[in-house]
Order: sequence, then structure tokens, then C-alpha cells
Amino acid sequence: MSKRRFRSRLGLVAAVAVAGAVVGPVSAHAAGTASAGAQSVRADFNGDGYADLAVAASRGTVGGHSRAGYVSVVYGSSKGLDTTHRQVISQDTAGIPGAAETDDWFGWGLALGDLDGDGYADLVVGASGEDVGTIDDAGTVTVVWGGKAGLSGGKVVAAGGPLGLVVPRHVTVGDFNGDGHLDVATDNRLLTGPFTRTAGAAASADIAFDPSYEDPGFVIDDVAAGDVDHDGITDLVGLVHTPTEEGPPGAAYRVAYLHGTSQGPSAPVVLKQTDGTNVPGGSSLGIGDVNKDGYADLAIGRPVDGHGEESVDPALLGGQVGVVYGSATGPDPSRTTVINQDTAGVPGVSEYGDDFGLGISVADVNGDGYADVAVGSPGEDVGTVASAGAVAVLRGGASGLTGSGAVSFNQNTTGVPGAAEKNDLFGGRTALADTDHDGRAELYVSAYGENTYDGAVWAFRSTSTGPTAAGSVSFGPAGLGAPVTGARFGDGFAR
Repeated sequence: MSKRRFRSRLGLVAAVAVAGAVVGPVSAHAAGTASAGAQSVRADFNGDGYADLAVAASRGTVGGHSRAGYVSVVYGSSKGLDTTHRQVISQDTAGIPGAAETDDWFGWGLALGDLDGDGYADLVVGASGEDVGTIDDAGTVTVVWGGKAGLSGGKVVAAGGPLGLVVPRHVTVGDFNGDGHLDVATDNRLLTGPFTRTAGAAASADIAFDPSYEDPGFVIDDVAAGDVDHDGITDLVGLVHTPTEEGPPGAAYRVAYLHGTSQGPSAPVVLKQTDGTNVPGGSSLGIGDVNKDGYADLAIGRPVDGHGEESVDPALLGGQVGVVYGSATGPDPSRTTVINQDTAGVPGVSEYGDDFGLGISVADVNGDGYADVAVGSPGEDVGTVASAGAVAVLRGGASGLTGSGAVSFNQNTTGVPGAAEKNDLFGGRTALADTDHDGRAELYVSAYGENTYDGAVWAFRSTSTGPTAAGSVSFGPAGLGAPVTGARFGDGFAR
């Protein structure tokens, strides 16, 4: 079959890297708007009370088919993630629809939630390059069902066809009409619950994040769900940009807000600043209540800085994180915070190409009730080592997100396994997950450039003061019995 090749959003260049991975029980979970404990239940595939972690390797080779893709699932326990209790799920796994084929990209788009209401979380997997009939890259969304023994069996709940493709690269889950049943949203499709294992979704409809409905060239950078106005119905937020739009880096990036209603998501509205200009969008999005006022807030990662262009906005140098705070009327652009590596308390210095703001995730890392924000900067140089990568954790508080108390880790940090190497891209993706159910989300960081793009994941346990490098561990696909070569293990986490 003839397929076009999908590219990484940043077009990062591969290089040789050597890993020093350690495999063993580790701690973790995927970010959201609720407390760490509530998220543990939401992310529990086998109903044992501990959150589990799903890691994408959408470029993984399966059955000799390059970039067929797979997902590795590691189950939680009282000691955190247990790498001896794991699964590798692909389209060649018994009970999973379809078959592994070259350029299916199974796992590019990953989410979770109890879709059929049986008390077990289910895994939602996008396959962006899946062919359907004679239509190349039509795309599919598959639900893998949770149960007492873990994940098993699956159902294709959306597939592209003659009337349009399914684009599941940023799949997310929420109750977007407030009926008590979870729904699934992709870049362009809304699947309404309740879901059943035989029929799939109750309904399916198109969804758009471009308010004009007239811009065929717009790109969706990320999609996230959360109750921004605290009305009990999940809202949708999309980060959108138009590559052909002229202007300085970041000028074409915008934020589309779809208010959840009893009839489903409203038409998209572009958020405007008080001066009438667009609220700047970005490349990565997380939603959580960082100031504990009951309204979920938007944490927008803006890593695009022009990479050395003289016209770059100084505020975007090296990348930044922008917060738009929630309110009873939705996101309130009059209340914002911007943090970069030059902000007081944040380790590091803003430099061209750091990509600070890629790999955003949001959850409470120290159990104080305020959501915190993990921020990847995979382009960060460590000493003279180019694009080795780093991750920072910014603290939430009564006044909102702050640089005060921020911590940063890289592979040269004392206690962190491995060593910083060129193009490891450590921090390319992050997850905050409470797999030991202690009320604090642990930090998970991927370096999908590790070992010539085989990829690996690092786990940092959390304490009452937040994540620590002490006792941190790393695991890669080999330690989980998954395909290794060029897998880009860690190119996504379920959330």
C-alpha cells in the first residue's frame, strides 16, 4: 500500500544515543483536572485501585511492518508502576481489530476513560495512518476494553471513509453533554456515549476547531478536555495555527474554546485578549486547577520561538508556558500568567531552540490540592550536548502558576539514570500519574530520541515537596518485551 509518511511536529533530527536504562518497579499517571486520587480511579484498567500508565510507540515495528505502532501498558501497585506486570498491545494482538501494517501509526493518539461504565478504564487508541478499504490514511479510533484481568479485546468506534478522514492524533475523553456518559473527541470527530462493546459509540458527528469553517490549511496542535467553567459539563479546548499566515513566530497560533452544553460542545470561539488580539496558542496543552478556585485552567506550552530568527518575539525566546485561568464564563483572558526559563525561580536560561513548553501535563505532584505543571524542553542543551533535553515542574498556588519552587531534571542530574547525549530529546513528552495511590502524582518523562530513536521513559517519585531525582528509574521497550528498533517509545502517554 502506498502511504505518505507522517512527520514529527518539530521535525527533529535523529542521532545516535546510548542508554543506561534500569528496569524495575517504578511509580506514576496521566494528567487531568481532578485530584491525584480521583485520577488514579479514572486511569485504572484492571480495577485494583491503582492507576496504570499507557505509553505509545507509534513508530514501532510490529511483525516486520515498520511504523505499524504499538502501546505498552504498565500496571500500578502499592509500590507504583510494576514493570513485571505489563502488556504490549498492537493490531496483531489477539482480540484487537485489524492487522499491523506499515505506516498505520497505531498509538498516535492515546486517551483513557471508562467508556462502557463497567468500572474499569478503557484505552482509546488512534491509528492515524490506517487505510480503510481503498482510502489511504483514512484513520481509525479503537477502544481496548478494561476488565479485572486488564485490557483485552477491542472495537473500532470510528473509521474514515469516502465522506471524510478520521484524524485521531489528539484524542481526548470527557462528558461533553453532561449526560453522565463519557464521550470521545478527536481532531475532527465527536463520538457520543454511552459506548457498548458490540455497537461502539451511541452517535458520531463531525467537530471543528476552526471557527470560520473556511480555513482548509489550519493545523490542530493539541486538544484537551476539562470543566473550565465548573458547571459539571466537560469543555473542549483546541490549539490551532495556520502555517501560511505571515508574521513573527507564534502570530498564527490561537486557542479555540468549545463550551460543553447539554446539547454537546458549542461552536468554537477563538479566545481574545483585552486588546482584541488572539490569545496566543501553542503546541501542547494541559488543563487543571492550578489555583484551587474550582475552575480548571489552561496551561499552554509555546515552544515555537523561530529557532534563531532575528524577528522572534523576545517573550518567546526559548519557549514559554502561558496560563489562562478559568471562570464561571469559561477561560478568562484578562487573567493570565506567562512563565519561561528567565522567570524568577525557574532553573535554566531562555535560549533559542530550547522548546520549553513542549510536553505539558497537569496534576498535583505534592498533595497540596493545587495542580502543578510539568514542562518539557527537549531542545535544551545540557552543557555542550545539543538537544539532550530537560524537564521542569512548575508549582500551582493560590495566586496561580509560579516559578517559585520550580525544579528541573535532565539525564546529567545526580540520581537520574543514563547520561545526557545529543538529540536524546529528554522531555519530549511528560505525564503526571499517581500509580501508588498516595495522593501525589509522580512525574514520567520520555526521551523518544534515546538510543537512535528507540526511546525510553524515566520515572520520578513524588514527595510532600514534589518530584525528586532520588530513586528515579528508567525503562525502555526491551525491558517491557516490546519491539525496540526505531520505536520512538514514549512519543505519547494516555491522558
